[in-house]
Amino acid sequence: MEDQIMDGHGAPIRDGNDTLFDAPPMAEQERMVEAVLFASAEPVTLRDLEGRMPHGCNPREAVEHLRKRYEGRGVRVVRLGDAWAIRTAPDLGFLMQKETTELRKLSRAAIETLAIVAYHQPVTRTEIEEIRGVSVSRGTIDQLMEMDWIRLGRRRMTPGRPVTFVVTPVFLDHFGLESARDLPGLKELRAAGLLENRPPPGALSMGQDGSEDGEEPEEQAELFEE
Repeated sequence: MEDQIMDGHGAPIRDGNDTLFDAPPMAEQERMVEAVLFASAEPVTLRDLEGRMPHGCNPREAVEHLRKRYEGRGVRVVRLGDAWAIRTAPDLGFLMQKETTELRKLSRAAIETLAIVAYHQPVTRTEIEEIRGVSVSRGTIDQLMEMDWIRLGRRRMTPGRPVTFVVTPVFLDHFGLESARDLPGLKELRAAGLLENRPPPGALSMGQDGSEDGEEPEEQAELFEE
């Protein structure tokens, strides 16, 4: 056995690799994580949890234990990007319908722009316009950013260093996605009414839609349909 150095009261002096206090039991760490997630209006990252919990805690292990404990319950512990949150079980969402606010339907231009960012991120404005076949209204992008559904990504290492756009954790949370890889396919989008069976953008010839030089029609510049 190694000799221990004692202090003046006969207690062992811990070295720099030890801590003065042991971490709480894992069950108590789970309770701490549960309390933080329940009280937080926004998803919480592991780093945030680590900063709130006592020294020596393992928030990653605690949140995994908590997630398993909530399986099959009315609420679930879900991962949203690099953060965690408590959300209503998907099959019980109908119970909340009377308490939710009915939102106006996104315009076709906004849906297409948001879908392109989600499926092709990181993507530049020029690339969005190339995919859509028409120019993108600055107001559409600005308002999607105000909704915190898209944000600026890294600049491309190409001439002009154009900015890119990516979806945000708020977007993932709204649609119940862990990451952009969980986005539904085209058939699922149409079944949910998010896509309509219309001709693809740019299919109309010049002058038929009232636009010139590939500019976006005026009614598509608005984010919401009336």
